[in-house]
Amino acid sequence: MTVDQAAALSPLPDAEPFGLLDGAPDTSLWPLLYRHLVRGRRFNEQATALTRQGRLAVYPSSAGQEACQVAAALALGPRDWLFPSYRDTLAAVTRGVEPVAALGLLRGDWHSGYDPRAHRVAPLCTPLATHLPHAVGLAHAARLRGDDDVAVLALTGDGSTSEGDFHEALNFAAVWHVPAVFLVQNNGFAVSVPVARQTAAPTLAHKAVGYGMPGRRVDGNDAPAVHRVLTEALDRARAGGGPTLVEAVTYRLEPHTNTDDATRYRSAQEVDAWRQRDPVTRLASALARHGLLTDGLRRQAEEEAERLAAGMRAALGTDPPLDPGELFAHVYAEPTPHLRQQARAYRGRTA
Repeated sequence: MTVDQAAALSPLPDAEPFGLLDGAPDTSLWPLLYRHLVRGRRFNEQATALTRQGRLAVYPSSAGQEACQVAAALALGPRDWLFPSYRDTLAAVTRGVEPVAALGLLRGDWHSGYDPRAHRVAPLCTPLATHLPHAVGLAHAARLRGDDDVAVLALTGDGSTSEGDFHEALNFAAVWHVPAVFLVQNNGFAVSVPVARQTAAPTLAHKAVGYGMPGRRVDGNDAPAVHRVLTEALDRARAGGGPTLVEAVTYRLEPHTNTDDATRYRSAQEVDAWRQRDPVTRLASALARHGLLTDGLRRQAEEEAERLAAGMRAALGTDPPLDPGELFAHVYAEPTPHLRQQARAYRGRTA
């Protein structure tokens, strides 16, 4: 394949992120997105408060990135799969996972507090990019089985694009033409390392060219735009068009986690500038301009958000029952003799 042929297969993505809120597009989905954004912001606030109270061991907030989280979950079809990373708890909750189950990893109960098959949501992944090859594997398996109504959406951050697993996943996806979409939430920093020190590429979406797949760049704080781009990419994947890399340009308003001191690597002025592009208030302003931000919609969104927060407080306000015997469960499909021996020894001491 020549360079010109590769460019024709995967044209260079636009440097300017695609957006919709400043135009006058179809607004039919905006009220639903708004309700989920308000609910998502309240979810982040409540999870952060529970962490400060010691009810969660750690919480990587997605405040400021709610448009990516919500739009990703709502763009999925009923048979699609979501592969989240550690900051994508809100996407899992929007997909239908109970909040306390989605937060199980961060409380320290279970690696996955929910059944991935029931929700078609893979366990939240803490190591950077290691879930991406798994997402590609599931997408490839779906294609081999003839499940044409299945696409896979894998969420990750800008820091993971520097990992080998990212390269392997996208390369395999492109070579085998699997129905997968990769959403890179570019929030500016891999913990404390800015994007400019991670890559010399003009944008992260440009990385798609080297793999031979389309790359799209979208305003990650514009929920309707993120939903539009992901819906198109997922539709294309299901139709046999292969994988797509989407870069959503966004910003995390909170520190990397509750243990991080973000003032070491970014200024208050920078954070304040991004607060002006808050995805929740931006969509609210756009709804108001179109005469769609009614008192009823506001009240519905706020009531849904408060019910969610109250449920989180009730579920996480008490210590979970602990059974050390669970250490021996779910390690292997068929326990090894050594593991059975350890389990018997434990039961003998506690009998």
